[in-house]
Amino acid sequence: MILGASSFAGNFSEIASELDSVELYMPKLGVYRESVLQKDILDAILDELSTLDLKTSLHAPYFADVPTYPKDVVVDTASMGGREFRLIRESIELAAKLGSNAIVLHPGRVGNDREACFNRMVSNLKILASDAEDSGVMLGLENKEGTSTGNLCCDANELVRAVEEVNSDNLGATFDIGHANLTCAGDSTKLREFAKTMAPYVIHVHVHDNGGVWTNDYDGDEHLAPGSGTVDYTVLNELKGYNGIFNMEVFSIDDVRSGKATMKKALEIR
Repeated sequence: MILGASSFAGNFSEIASELDSVELYMPKLGVYRESVLQKDILDAILDELSTLDLKTSLHAPYFADVPTYPKDVVVDTASMGGREFRLIRESIELAAKLGSNAIVLHPGRVGNDREACFNRMVSNLKILASDAEDSGVMLGLENKEGTSTGNLCCDANELVRAVEEVNSDNLGATFDIGHANLTCAGDSTKLREFAKTMAPYVIHVHVHDNGGVWTNDYDGDEHLAPGSGTVDYTVLNELKGYNGIFNMEVFSIDDVRSGKATMKKALEIR
């Protein structure tokens, strides 16, 4: 079992003292100014990272309409132009440089015509998957939370459909168990079926907790430490044969420590 945490959980040294991997969260690394990658800042970050024994994954820019997300790196995979493709390709290039295990992509947004949005997303993902193939990296399309109705691919079947329609060896799925818990309204049986549906396609995993219901705070997507909410982490054992990273998307090293204990208990048969 490879346990990791997102780069916003703490500094690299703290993460390395607890875990095996870090997910470089590109939108919040401070490496962009007005959508332009600041290579000197990125190089300084990579220099620090090179001193530590950490595997890596990357989280590419995505769509978010909240005050904490930088507007200059918003990407809707159902509506992409030159700037958006450049932003994702910069993540692909960095992942190739680092030998990263996966690049996480968010699905697109739902407009007036869901099917048209879905088809545009698939077309864009085909282009990105070709780029990923050229660079020798893997993309993982993440399931979003069903409490936020503006997103595609909250449902496991729709996400699987997207992966199958792209039909590339370089695009799989990122299973986000916290998002799935919200989609399944905290129902462990439904969550287990969700995981079984996604299992053949999973190349990366996100773990975090919540109450399984919509709230005013980020539609219930609270990103609590594993074990602090209603998620049944034994569901992860449905990912038969998966040997990749379980990345904790939490906001502090204290959450990493408590979450690590929960994860080890849930996956003790691995």
